Amino acid sequence: MTQSVFSRADGVLQVEGVSAASLAEQFGTPLYVYSRSALTDAYQAYADAAKGHRATIHVAVKANSNLAVLNVFARLGAGFDIVSSGELARVLAAGGKAENTVFSGVGKSAPEMREALDAGVKCFNVESIPELHALNEVARLAGKKAPVSLRVNPDVDAKTHPYISTGLKSNKFGVAFSDARATYAQAAAMSNLNVIGIDCHIGSQITEVSPYLDAVDKLLDLVEQIEADGTKIHHVDVGGGLGITYDDETPPAIGEFVKAVLAHIEKRGHGEREVYFEPGRSLVGNAGLLLTRVEYLKPGAEKNFAIVDAAMNDLARPAMYQAFHRIEAVATNAAKAELYDVVGPVCESGDWLGKDRSLAIEQGDLLAIFSAGAYGFTMSSNYNTRPRAAEVMVDHERARLVREREEVKDLFAGESIFPD
Repeated sequence: MTQSVFSRADGVLQVEGVSAASLAEQFGTPLYVYSRSALTDAYQAYADAAKGHRATIHVAVKANSNLAVLNVFARLGAGFDIVSSGELARVLAAGGKAENTVFSGVGKSAPEMREALDAGVKCFNVESIPELHALNEVARLAGKKAPVSLRVNPDVDAKTHPYISTGLKSNKFGVAFSDARATYAQAAAMSNLNVIGIDCHIGSQITEVSPYLDAVDKLLDLVEQIEADGTKIHHVDVGGGLGITYDDETPPAIGEFVKAVLAHIEKRGHGEREVYFEPGRSLVGNAGLLLTRVEYLKPGAEKNFAIVDAAMNDLARPAMYQAFHRIEAVATNAAKAELYDVVGPVCESGDWLGKDRSLAIEQGDLLAIFSAGAYGFTMSSNYNTRPRAAEVMVDHERARLVREREEVKDLFAGESIFPD
């Protein structure tokens, strides 16, 4: 628990200066709660470590795309990393700038390319030869040149969950390392593309620096070959993926990670290049939690179940990745601690949020699910026709609703019955 942000007063969990119990009472549950101070501190750790270097921070919008969250980063001067035109629209609505936005993603459509090109994005991270041709044609029809870098798959093992590993030969992302030099030559020959950089992203929830340094070495070796072929590379995009502490993980501190990567690039003699970082989870993950209320305590022959009002549609990570999130009672009480599986009401055996957790709780109590600021709300759904949760941001002793809770009627407002 980040003590400066999440603490306890008289046994009750506090978010900055606000009681989590009061937030649940005011806004209902399930409820996502974000700390503005935690968001700011995490971003500032990146920015401070990058000072004195040609390095820029691009927030990965997919981790948390709430407008209020993005606006916090925009006010701090952040750039953004997007993977859809919808995310571009969110960045612009939140006060971000297209010229500070990098467009990543393996399956950009022609309309998305045109929208981003017209907006004036900083760079397209292209992931295949067919995408190069598509972007070149979109730019030709628009009478423009599209700034591009190639996302290169360096075949580096990030030592993380297979679903969030993105830098191996078997992954769908990027151009194969063995094909990259020839692909750069093709890109440089296309009349409506302007090759400006190189990009990689080896995975997510990475808790060591060494995989990044291995990937950087392979990228810089490739940069030297590409420039020998006559194409200038202005920036190196090292992606994101730095892990956070969910349980007992010990990732490097943000500043330590940034400084290690920049020092390694400078040691290799490439300090004149601009370096892009694309953090997501490490900015927002531990800045948010999910509040949920215990509906029923159900003893079983082999398991005790705490059935809560949040579910896999609200927080998909446990069901999807078997991910661990720390779970605590919001307020301490005199109940006897028991082992519970914390589960939701969705009609799936995979609908669980935590297994074998020691909790002293009673029916009606509130639980806090920590480290839920990244890939929490953004991955939520309406499965079982469940409205998505509300979102709240806390700033010192102020709490503001930053996304209203959906209503059931809104979920089928765009549907119609086929007429007889």
